[in-house]
Amino acid sequence: MRIATWNVNSVRQRLEHLLLWLRECQPDVVCLQEIKCVDEAFPRETIEALGYNVVTHGQKTFNGVALLSKFPLEEATPRLAGDDADVHARFLEGVVSLKRGVVRVACLYLPNGNPPETEKYNYKLKWMARLLEYSKQTLKTEEPLILAGDFNVIPAPQDVHNPAAWIGDALFKPQTRESYQALLGLGLTDALRAVTDAA
Repeated sequence: MRIATWNVNSVRQRLEHLLLWLRECQPDVVCLQEIKCVDEAFPRETIEALGYNVVTHGQKTFNGVALLSKFPLEEATPRLAGDDADVHARFLEGVVSLKRGVVRVACLYLPNGNPPETEKYNYKLKWMARLLEYSKQTLKTEEPLILAGDFNVIPAPQDVHNPAAWIGDALFKPQTRESYQALLGLGLTDALRAVTDAA
């Protein structure tokens, strides 16, 4: 099964590219971030015509996530648990049904957190703590779990061309990297690391 993720940065602006990519690459499941539209404005019918089931958790002008799947999508859950006051559309979980079982896919658009001396960074860290708790609880089900999306994290210096330029940035701060490592510490695998030579 091919699962792909793309920060599309406005699905309506990139629709032609998205449709071309879907036709050429034929991913089975797609996680889209920054769709930047409400659910009603998402180009659902055009994408469904390519054989995809579509679930969205949209937000006007910014944020927003979507799941596209060639397989049935069940138990679609918007929003990350842990903060009822958080209205940002940054998380969408769905269960993909296969003949041999299910796969739980969570599409996420983690907060950027810049500038780090503001409440935006506190929000980022709290969001990451909520994601960690979600992951801990979900892994207890012993179902396959995919966390895919835009993490807004630079895990290690080799992940950027000029690490010194990122010192002090919310994506590269030690607390951010530690929070990301805590996720991996649950037994999750960084898929990019697994298929590249990066140490």
